[in-house]
Amino acid sequence: MKKKIHYTSIEGNSSGFYLLVAVLGLITAIGLAAAYYMEHHGHWVTGMNNQVVWGMPHVFAIFLIVAASGALNVASIGSVFGKYMYKPLARLSAILALVLLAGGLMVLVLDLGHPDRLIVAMTYYNFKSIFAWNIYLYTGFFAIVAVYIWTMMDRTVSKHSKKAGIFAFIWRLALTTGTGSIFGFLVARQHFDAAIMAPMFVIMSFSFGLAIYLLVLLYAYRWTGRPLGDVVVNRLKNLLGVFVAAVLYFVIVKNLTNLYATEHHGVEGFILTDGGVYTFLFWVVQIGLGSILPLIILFSSLSKSRAMIILASILVVIGGFAQIYVILIGGQAYPLVMFPGMEVSSTFFDGVVNTYTPTLPEMLLGFAGVALALLAVTFAIKILRFLPESLADDVVDPHTVVEKEAG
Repeated sequence: MKKKIHYTSIEGNSSGFYLLVAVLGLITAIGLAAAYYMEHHGHWVTGMNNQVVWGMPHVFAIFLIVAASGALNVASIGSVFGKYMYKPLARLSAILALVLLAGGLMVLVLDLGHPDRLIVAMTYYNFKSIFAWNIYLYTGFFAIVAVYIWTMMDRTVSKHSKKAGIFAFIWRLALTTGTGSIFGFLVARQHFDAAIMAPMFVIMSFSFGLAIYLLVLLYAYRWTGRPLGDVVVNRLKNLLGVFVAAVLYFVIVKNLTNLYATEHHGVEGFILTDGGVYTFLFWVVQIGLGSILPLIILFSSLSKSRAMIILASILVVIGGFAQIYVILIGGQAYPLVMFPGMEVSSTFFDGVVNTYTPTLPEMLLGFAGVALALLAVTFAIKILRFLPESLADDVVDPHTVVEKEAG
C-alpha cells in the first residue's frame, strides 16, 4: 500500500543554515561587484577580445541554462511517464530548474557590457536569429514551470499536473535544442558546425541537471536530518550513469564524424592532439575525470557509498564545465577558415590560433550565478513545501521493502 507523501518546509534556524546563506550571499555580492567593475571599465579588463568574444561567463551561463533543463527531468519522469517513485521528487526538481535558469541568465545579462541593451533585444526581434528564438524559450520556460509547480502544490488544480508536466517536458526539449542550435547553426566556426549539436546538448542537459539535482537532494536531506532511502539514491545514480554514458557516446560520434569529413580535420587535430589547454581539458577533465571515472564509480561496488556517489556527481559537473569550455572557447580559438584549401596570411590574426585567458572578474561573475541559484533554492525550500518529510524506502517504494522482508 502506497503511503501518503507529506511535504514540509525546512526550519532553517541552525547556525549551519545561516552560514550557508551568508557564504552564498557573499559570493553573489562579490560577483555583482565584478560585473560592475567590468561594465564600468569595459571588457578590455577581461580575457575576451575581438577573436574570442564569448568568455568564461558564457561557459557558466550555458552550463547553468543546459543544467536547468536537465534538472526538470526528474519531475518529467514522474508526471509524464507516470513513475510513482519520482513524483515525491518533482517539486524540488521543478524549483531547481527555475533557479538554475535564473542564475545562468543573470550571468549572461551582466556580461553584455550594457545590460540595459537587453530591452532592445526584447522589443525588436530578428527571427532569422536563433538568439531571438531563445528569448521566447527562456521566458516561456519560467512561465510554464511556474504553472507546473502550482499544479503540484495546489490541490484545486492538481488534476492538471500531468498536462502541465507534458507541456513543460516538450518546452524544455525545445529550449535545450535551441541552445545547442546556437552552435550547430554557426557554420563559420568549424568546431560548432554540426547538426548533432542540438541532440547532444539535450542529453548533456540530462546528465548535468541530474548530477546537480542529486547533489542538492543528498545534501538537503543530510543537513536537515530527513530520511533518504537507498531506493531513491540508487535509482537516480543509475540513471545518472546512463546519461553520462549517453553524453560520451554523442561526443565520440561527433568527433568521429568530423574526422571522416576532410574539412574538419584541422579543427579535430587542434582539439584532440595539439590544442594545448583545450586538448588537456578534453581528454583529462571531460573524458577522463568527467565521464570514465564517474561511470566506473556509478556502475561498480563503489556506488554503495554515498560519498562516492557525491564524488561522481561532482566529477560530472566538473567534466560538464570542461566540455562547455572546450566547445565554446576552443571553437573560437581555432582560426576561421576563410578560404578552404588556401593558405591565408595577413596582419589581422588570419590563420593564427586565438588566445584567451579567463580573468578573475569573469570567474567571480560565473560563480555568482551558481551561488545565486543555490541561494534561491535554499530560500525556496525554507519558505515553501518543496521537500517531502521522508524519502525512506518504505515511503517511496513499499514493494521493495516487502521483497526485502520476504527474502
